Amino acid sequence: MKPDPFKELQHRLQVRFRRIGLLKQAFTHTSYVNEHRRGSAKHNERLEFLGDAVLQLIVSDYLYVAYPTRPEGELTRMRAAIVCEPSLAGFAELLDFGAYVQLGRGEEQLGGRSRPALLADLFEAFVGALYLDQGLEAVRLFLTERIFPRVEIDGPLMVKDYKSKLQERVQHRSLGAVDYRVTEERGPAHDREFVVDVYVGANRFGSGSGRTKKEAEQRAASEAYARLSADDE
Repeated sequence: MKPDPFKELQHRLQVRFRRIGLLKQAFTHTSYVNEHRRGSAKHNERLEFLGDAVLQLIVSDYLYVAYPTRPEGELTRMRAAIVCEPSLAGFAELLDFGAYVQLGRGEEQLGGRSRPALLADLFEAFVGALYLDQGLEAVRLFLTERIFPRVEIDGPLMVKDYKSKLQERVQHRSLGAVDYRVTEERGPAHDREFVVDVYVGANRFGSGSGRTKKEAEQRAASEAYARLSADDE
């Protein structure tokens, strides 16, 4: 029997939906519905609309509490950087959302699973679905555990992209090529965990684990970046 991708997704996210139809709708693109008009599938655009508003509220509250001395204009700039398309697409990519979205054949052939605009909309739709299913506090908890720790307020990038940071530092110091290697896959297929080592030149500089390869790579890169930063001090 083919495994249920949405059951697998819930395991990965450590979130269990009461109304699974909301989760499926969040991951259903308009192109899929257009090609399956006789079915009962609903696309995610309305959930995207709702999720955008929920994100604006929770991110605003997070920034208001976390930065009590910063003025309104600066908080507005910070919020805009967190909820902009590149950041939301980055969050969706780290969570491997693109692997689960239902696309029409045309959108699939155009590379929709990795298209930033589609991924950003997908993240908003997921937030909207989680809000309808479990309420505002469930969304706040999810963002607090899975998203806010990845936000770098004062850096040039809002999303902590340690792979890019590591690549820049390695190139600046002419240390050689950066190579990510999957060294272990643990757990059942529906709840897989990946372990990745990162090498700079011939030397192993870091290791990380995650529920997706991208997440494990980012954690390995974070460890390697911290090691190189310590060497610079």
